[in-house]
Amino acid sequence: MEVESKKLKVIISGGGTGGHIYPAIAVAQTLQKRLSHQVEFLFVGASDRMEMEKVPKAGFAIIGLWISGIQRSLSARNILFPIKVISSVIKSIFIINRFKPDLAIGFGGYASGAMMYAATLKGIPTMIHEQNSYAGITNKILKNRVKKIAVSYDGMDRFFPENKMIKTGNPVRMDICNLADKRIQALAAFGLNPNKKTILIIGGSLGAKTINESIEKNLSLLANAQVNVIWQTGKLFQSEQYKQIPPDFNLKLAPFIYEMDLAYAAADVVISRAGALSIAELAIAAKPCILVPSPNVSEDHQTKNAMALVKNNAALLVKDVEAKDTLVQVVLDLLTNESLQHTLSNNISKMAIPNAAELIVDELLMLRKS
Repeated sequence: MEVESKKLKVIISGGGTGGHIYPAIAVAQTLQKRLSHQVEFLFVGASDRMEMEKVPKAGFAIIGLWISGIQRSLSARNILFPIKVISSVIKSIFIINRFKPDLAIGFGGYASGAMMYAATLKGIPTMIHEQNSYAGITNKILKNRVKKIAVSYDGMDRFFPENKMIKTGNPVRMDICNLADKRIQALAAFGLNPNKKTILIIGGSLGAKTINESIEKNLSLLANAQVNVIWQTGKLFQSEQYKQIPPDFNLKLAPFIYEMDLAYAAADVVISRAGALSIAELAIAAKPCILVPSPNVSEDHQTKNAMALVKNNAALLVKDVEAKDTLVQVVLDLLTNESLQHTLSNNISKMAIPNAAELIVDELLMLRKS
């Protein structure tokens, strides 16, 4: 009787935002496809963050850790931080002892820090992935403990040992890698007018307060411009103004868009935050975009991400503090400038790394053999 080959067991950790979660899912799906499902995954995230919903929805098991980040303002919650870290590392060791992984990979966030630290204590071959042009605190702490570091931008040797680094780019969901011939399907799916230009507005997986308020303030301007609008608001934003706009305004508003491939396929131009995952997706989709970097991130890394595109004439930038007064007019001007749209689309596409997940899987499998 033929003996079934042993499945590869992989722990994947990371979360807090879509920028950590979706690259992790993309790598899991790619590894699953590569090994013909002879692989078993266990995701580890923070128990109160969005990964606890998004990962099971993608079909993977996940365990939550009691951990959260340090609050920037004075907060009583910061007193619990050391206790949460110690508790999470101990729980991670128990998880490793029970699951017995062959490999572990972390995608950032505090849960990833605890799990990957525990994995290095247990001698598990480990790898981390840094999405941004400015390294996060978790990955900087882990840099001397892990065996491999996947990065998405050039010049990351100012944060990490050069001999451990491999440039892979940011993995994106598989369906976004193939948008050809989806436009007609996309317009129909969102109920949009095929004779009008379409603006896609995304603020990251949790929404973006400034972008939402900028759009809300100028909805009448968008309505009068005779355009289609797909607007992902995030679950925390509530607007009453859109109910007062003309009935012939093709506005599709949702707290979250699961069919992002169709949203990109329908879009002529995109307004977005400048998170690493958003930029990677925009590059793969080759969409002319206006980036509004969030000022509420460590080391202002979204501005650094955005400037990497702006200096290559691959995107436009509107500062967060100026968005309410200028953003909508900038996007309407871009919609009427097809030459600029073509230039931005062509240049951002040159920055895409469509096989990022494959490159990471290559490194992971080599790590197993080393």
